[in-house]
Amino acid sequence: MSEARSVTEPPNLILSPVWDRPRTGTQFLSGDHACAEGALYAGCRFFAGYPITPATEIAERLAERLPEVGGQYIQMEDEIASMIAILGASVTGAKSMTATSGPGFSLMMENLGLAYMMEVPTVVVDVQRGGPSTGLPTTVGQQDMMQARFGPHGDFTSISLSPQSPQEAFNLTIHAFNVAERLRTPVLLMMDEVVGHMHERVVIPPPGEIPLVARPRATVPPEEYHTYRPGPDLVPPMALAGEGYSVLFTGLTHDEDGRPVTTYAAQKVLVPRLRDKILKNRDVYERLGLYKTEDATTLVVAYGITARSARRAVDLGREKGLALGLFRPISVWPFPAEQLRSLKNVTKIVVAEINLGQVVLEVRRIAGPYAEVVHVGNPGGQVISPETILEACMSPRRAKP
Repeated sequence: MSEARSVTEPPNLILSPVWDRPRTGTQFLSGDHACAEGALYAGCRFFAGYPITPATEIAERLAERLPEVGGQYIQMEDEIASMIAILGASVTGAKSMTATSGPGFSLMMENLGLAYMMEVPTVVVDVQRGGPSTGLPTTVGQQDMMQARFGPHGDFTSISLSPQSPQEAFNLTIHAFNVAERLRTPVLLMMDEVVGHMHERVVIPPPGEIPLVARPRATVPPEEYHTYRPGPDLVPPMALAGEGYSVLFTGLTHDEDGRPVTTYAAQKVLVPRLRDKILKNRDVYERLGLYKTEDATTLVVAYGITARSARRAVDLGREKGLALGLFRPISVWPFPAEQLRSLKNVTKIVVAEINLGQVVLEVRRIAGPYAEVVHVGNPGGQVISPETILEACMSPRRAKP
């Protein structure tokens, strides 16, 4: 039961059944709660999920907050059902989201692939922990990054974002919804346990200050509409189920009307378009953080919580006279390859991530011909220290064979 409002409280302060908090302004939030508030700000009005550490706090927050804004929270029987529920909500017009971790993310893969094929805008949050299997449910990992890129079967192109702070969890959740709507695609927010559970100051601006994006909508009469006929940007306008249009959704290879056409001719048109609508619209989603890279000869590549250790390592190295810089892919997938290649002075790259070698594989593919690429990681359960990263930056470079 909600507590009674005090007559001394300002009129714009809304009380929650659990604790009192203003909806805008400066707050002290965990990354999980900031993510939930970012979803609400972006217009998310449907969440389906299943509790799992360390993502449960997102579901708990939204279970409380969604009814306050006219939204709906459903706890599903598992992550398989959660994923399909948010797709169903999205095709009726709702901005939808789910959140999970580890084994739950694995269970979502089949229906995530369905979302790519049906071009359904939605957001999936993975608060990464140590794995595999049940692994380390309450400690940090960054071991799902390649699963984010290649998890579902078949060819698809993942957009995956990685926040380094609760404030960025808020901002990137909004960005994820905007990108999902703009490009009609699932977007993954690849958080980690430390960012999810750490508490920091988060500024929530007034409604309308951050622009929001709506999916491209059908403007032609129903008899002229084709479910998957793309616009000039390769994104098809979307008619909503239940508003008078004939809409066909299928996981099978299909034609512009959504009718299953399981031929090579149809496949070679559809699947490349699904890829190209992402790769040719990089300006919609791509974000990158550069720190002291102008004259850097040794570059640290890091994302999520590890990027904060890496920034400190760069500062410590600079104090020693080393030309270090930080390259932080905020949109990790598709990887910002051209921006990495543009740093012409770099001869050594240290990739720091809490796994045994995932994003480093892409960095080696891109930069291996011109720079030595060194990996610094661990199997999960512990943040990488700045000193460990700095030691790798200072280690002698291997002689070329």
